[in-house]
Amino acid sequence: MARELAFTKMHGAGNDFVVLDGLRDALPPIEPIAARLCDRHHGIGADQLLVVRPGASADFRMEIWNADGSQVEMCANGIRAFYKYLRDRGHTDRDAISVETLSGVVRPRWSGADRVTVDMGRPILAPAVIPTAIAAGPGPVLDVPLAVEGETLRVSSVSMGNPHAVIYVDDPDATPVERWGRAIEHHPAFPNRVNVEFVRVLDRGRIAQRTWERGAGETLACGSGACAVAVVSMLRGAVDRAVRIELRGGVLEISWPADDAHVEMTGPAVEVFVGTIVI
Repeated sequence: MARELAFTKMHGAGNDFVVLDGLRDALPPIEPIAARLCDRHHGIGADQLLVVRPGASADFRMEIWNADGSQVEMCANGIRAFYKYLRDRGHTDRDAISVETLSGVVRPRWSGADRVTVDMGRPILAPAVIPTAIAAGPGPVLDVPLAVEGETLRVSSVSMGNPHAVIYVDDPDATPVERWGRAIEHHPAFPNRVNVEFVRVLDRGRIAQRTWERGAGETLACGSGACAVAVVSMLRGAVDRAVRIELRGGVLEISWPADDAHVEMTGPAVEVFVGTIVI
């Protein structure tokens, strides 16, 4: 039987989301409808679907479903939108909360004027944990040659709760992001697939980035990817410990004060519209 499903459309630096409220509404099973809701022609359209749930070991729980219907561990732009949604709908009035994700508990805090700072935790540098087969030992994984589409690319890899491959290029705008991104996402060197960032260091405080997201394709922004790019660039000594990542959808600010410190990300969270869809 058909039913109406209420939703909210949001974005963080252009990375867009459909938000469903499992605290307010009795939701149907999500896996069968996730891809349809994210479809830009036959559904609402989004990079990812976020579901608000009650937390067991934290204040709330965030489920994250990619546009291809797969469930993933973490989305840093998504958690900013998630937190704004909770505040706007009266689910919390606190200036900092804890949120369960498949990658662990994440702690966003309100930074005013629809801006959220997220404690992303410590980056994971050990290749076996990222996971990737392009290197061994304790890490970090920096500038390792990888055969892709008949070419050899130099790949760095880190996990921010989800796996990332970072590639430095001369011009991100001229890079074949779809061709290389798709090939690297499904490369056997990354057993859980991987998000891919194509970047250029502009100066010691700025990096330009394009992102191919696992399960979603190219997106206008990737928050965890921006953190991964900042970490790799800092480990290479190419930038300072606080940088601005310039993405196609906006700017994110990333800081990592020391190798044993937590990474923090600050960026926008925006509500676009609300509606219902018949499913």
